[in-house]
Amino acid sequence: MRTADFDFCLPAELIAQIPALRRDASRLFILHRKPVRFEHRKFGDLPGYLRPGDVLVLNDSKVIPARLRGVNLNTGGQLELLLLEEVGLNDWWVMLRPAKRAREGTRIALKDPHGTVTHIQASVVEKNQEGHRRLVFEGAPNILSVIDQIGEVPLPPYIERTGTIDWKEDGERYQTVFARPAGSVAAPTAGLHFTQELLDRIRALGIEVSFLTLHVGLGTFAPVKSEDLDGHTMHEERFEISAAAARAINRAKSAGGRIVAVGTTTLRVLETIVSDPGGAVVPGSGRTCIFIYPPYGFKVVDALLTNFHLPRSTLLMLVSAFAAPGSTEGRHTILSAYGQAIQNRYRFYSYGDAMLLI
Repeated sequence: MRTADFDFCLPAELIAQIPALRRDASRLFILHRKPVRFEHRKFGDLPGYLRPGDVLVLNDSKVIPARLRGVNLNTGGQLELLLLEEVGLNDWWVMLRPAKRAREGTRIALKDPHGTVTHIQASVVEKNQEGHRRLVFEGAPNILSVIDQIGEVPLPPYIERTGTIDWKEDGERYQTVFARPAGSVAAPTAGLHFTQELLDRIRALGIEVSFLTLHVGLGTFAPVKSEDLDGHTMHEERFEISAAAARAINRAKSAGGRIVAVGTTTLRVLETIVSDPGGAVVPGSGRTCIFIYPPYGFKVVDALLTNFHLPRSTLLMLVSAFAAPGSTEGRHTILSAYGQAIQNRYRFYSYGDAMLLI
């Protein structure tokens, strides 16, 4: 399939700039796959679409304040850093802007949110093919131990925070209520809609809630530059799933329950750790670079809760595959659903509304 097949026009005013007043007050677009039909609900209606014996699986990765500011000690130039992936203690791959000011050997002093230069410094030691820099930090036992004091929430570029506005609520709302292990540089956004109260309601209905971890990197959102999907390579991301979560999923599948994945990141892990349809989910940790697009045949996941995604993105391609597993018809279904969502003024992307595919 071609990348251009997944394009659509989205009015800029439908790109959500702030979250709903309450997490579970967002809207919920229901896509029934067989036969195809649509419903328009509120997110609080989600429990009515789940069944006793289902397992709801969520990604509990915690977003780190991965955006840092610094000054080039060689030239005095200002730099913006985005932590991408930890290589080792105080050793990270980062995205630097402007990149041309950060050749190998460049030393950078980090600044706090007030613009004051701190004692924490970094040295550029390597550059990769994507143009990212590898930095070694010093001045702190672990950069992660001080990042809450000097870092900023790494909001996506389509969420604008301009001028002198300091919207501190981003620090809370661009994070799920169940986030635990730190490591993501972008939120697993489908999980942002849940409150603890809603999760308790779901459990009370006889639905098991399980967690896995995938630390979301920028690779998930990297644009598809190739003309054909076969030419695109996904970046690797780290994941972990416990023995308890694997047992819950396998038990439900054996008993005829459904596995409901919350978010594309959760789905990608589940489809990575099983080799055959009907096979058992295996606990453990690893890395995944799975790229799912039509006509993918799903092995584990029976229903998917997700947000509305960017045109031509790998996330839109995954959702298109899920809309019609094993065929290419899902692309038409999803683009039709997105057209309905736009007509009904749904809010798109990270702080936007949700879609449930069942």
